[in-house]
Amino acid sequence: MQYRMIDSFLKYLQYEKRVSSHTSLAYKGDLDQFSGFLEETYGDSNLDSANYGMIRSWIIQLTDSKLNATSVNRKIASLKAFYKFLMRQEVITKNPMQKIRVLKTQKRLPSFANEGDMVKVLDQTVFDDSLEGWRNKLILELFYATGIRLSELIQLKENKINFHDRTIKVLGKRNKERVIPFPAGIVPILEGYKQVRNREVEMKNHGLLLVTDEGKPCYPMMVYRVVKKYLAETNSEKRSPHVLRHTYATHLLNKGAEINAVKDLLGHSSLAATQVYTHNSMEKIKKTFDQAHPKA
Repeated sequence: MQYRMIDSFLKYLQYEKRVSSHTSLAYKGDLDQFSGFLEETYGDSNLDSANYGMIRSWIIQLTDSKLNATSVNRKIASLKAFYKFLMRQEVITKNPMQKIRVLKTQKRLPSFANEGDMVKVLDQTVFDDSLEGWRNKLILELFYATGIRLSELIQLKENKINFHDRTIKVLGKRNKERVIPFPAGIVPILEGYKQVRNREVEMKNHGLLLVTDEGKPCYPMMVYRVVKKYLAETNSEKRSPHVLRHTYATHLLNKGAEINAVKDLLGHSSLAATQVYTHNSMEKIKKTFDQAHPKA
């Protein structure tokens, strides 16, 4: 019964909520961990019989073990989704998560690279005239020019690139498609990469734009290493594909882009997710005010 409930929940997440496989695995891990806690503490691992007190004691144990609030909140979110599902399926009649509240977390501003550093990385770095060199250049340019997610970049199909309109069509979270424009300067990089790739690689039948030297799809760690290598030349404390996404959003807002437009470009489902970038823009506005206003 226990495993059937979890399996049904995960299938619900996959086919109805359309969450990513990574998110689904995270939910499963959280549920398995909570089940193990129930068995060890109460001698009963059945999730459907857990009550408010049991869940609260697990949260206390997690915080006592020095797990950060963000991670604890993710586990709380997993349980909230699971017990809401059980209520819908009429497996339980009372939701034990009803009074559970998330922990307070300290909001951290997104890490991003400044414009000068990005110009240096993209325009002054010498990339080898090889498949690896062209691929590395294209990866960095696409991240910064489109704000695309790592998973979206890896899954980008070549036939989703419109050279005439200079747009790409990507499949984002929950299988939502969106169209993102890219600047004219990306076109010769795309063409140069494709020319070298088609000459040196035996393409597999997957239709993906970015491939390894063997023609297989690029994988996350490979792309992560590329970004980390070149962002080492910037002021950014963190060096990851997501930093380039943060950089894209921050630079758009700094240049006066309308926040709702940035929301759509990023594929955010709510404006709240985009508003975090306005803090960085506000810091620039304050600095300008301090420098320019006679009463500052």
